[in-house]
Amino acid sequence: MYKKIVKRLLDFLFALLGLILFSPLLIIVALFLTASNKGTPFFFQKRPGKNEKIFKIVKFKTMNDLRDKEGNLLPDHDRITTLGKFVRKYSLDEIPQLFNVLIGNMSLIGPRPLIIEYLPVYNETQKKRHNVKPGITGWAQINGRNSITWKKKFELDVWYVENISFLLDFKILIQTFVKVIQKKDVNLSNELTSEYFNGNN
Repeated sequence: MYKKIVKRLLDFLFALLGLILFSPLLIIVALFLTASNKGTPFFFQKRPGKNEKIFKIVKFKTMNDLRDKEGNLLPDHDRITTLGKFVRKYSLDEIPQLFNVLIGNMSLIGPRPLIIEYLPVYNETQKKRHNVKPGITGWAQINGRNSITWKKKFELDVWYVENISFLLDFKILIQTFVKVIQKKDVNLSNELTSEYFNGNN
């Protein structure tokens, strides 16, 4: 009942409420990022969702598009802007994903949607993370995020898929807010992004 009906209803209601409440903040951040990036404030990327169906995730764009002489993008730590660091520090870059939740290709709580390139290297157990909609936050995010191994992340994701409940989602949501306020496990390391997953790490 919860997994099939109530979860989606709560996702829609909270996403709609969140967009209304955060609309002034969304507008302000979008305006500042437009000026900082000298272009669009949003970042769109194809990600696999439930049953590996591809959708476009939307986030605030925290890095510019500077490239080297060969036309390759510079490393993340050379492209993130000062404003981008602030936006990531307080996880403001995740707020636009409420649009993804509203239209139904994401949930508030679920395994984070990773890049398409990882799809061919998942094993059969790891693929179970796509049995549910991806989320803005999830069980792995409140249990280490980028400080844990890929193997542990996927174990946590699969455990969540097999144990979804209202109380578990509520616990994840509360702990997410606590971590954001405490600025714990926020992606601001020198590398800025996790180690690339190759199926063995």
